[in-house]
Amino acid sequence: MATHTYTLDVAWTGDRGEGTSGFRTYGRDVLARSAGRPDLLLSADKPFRGDPARWNPEVLLLAAVSECHLLSFLHVAVTHGVVVTGYTDTPQGWLEQEGIGGRFTRVLLRPRVTLADPGQAHLLPQLHAEAGAACFIAASVNFPVEVEPAGDQA
Repeated sequence: MATHTYTLDVAWTGDRGEGTSGFRTYGRDVLARSAGRPDLLLSADKPFRGDPARWNPEVLLLAAVSECHLLSFLHVAVTHGVVVTGYTDTPQGWLEQEGIGGRFTRVLLRPRVTLADPGQAHLLPQLHAEAGAACFIAASVNFPVEVEPAGDQA
């Protein structure tokens, strides 16, 4: 069993001179850095007094689930001898807020896959199932990750 470790440098950059003296006195701006990668400008989502022009945790979680499935799908496609020439997704996530907390209750992936050999389209459901089982992120969350292919294009 292999163990991989990941680290970031995360810094709150939203102090407007008054710190957290009130809910409206501070910004939700955050800077995330990881060696060799572009900086990420982060914030809260707009309903939580954040900057809508910056990435927020909810969208990043959705992106992580979608990308993990995509990368897992490409891997299992290779193991089955299936050549993928295109892959897009329009994922959607549902977050239920309760008080100051809440949780994601569901993520729906809508992948659209293009294959070099349209005759292999019958393998797509199996490849999506195997990708879902292989995805590290989907295995780490406590909500269902569903896959509803958006008209896979063989």
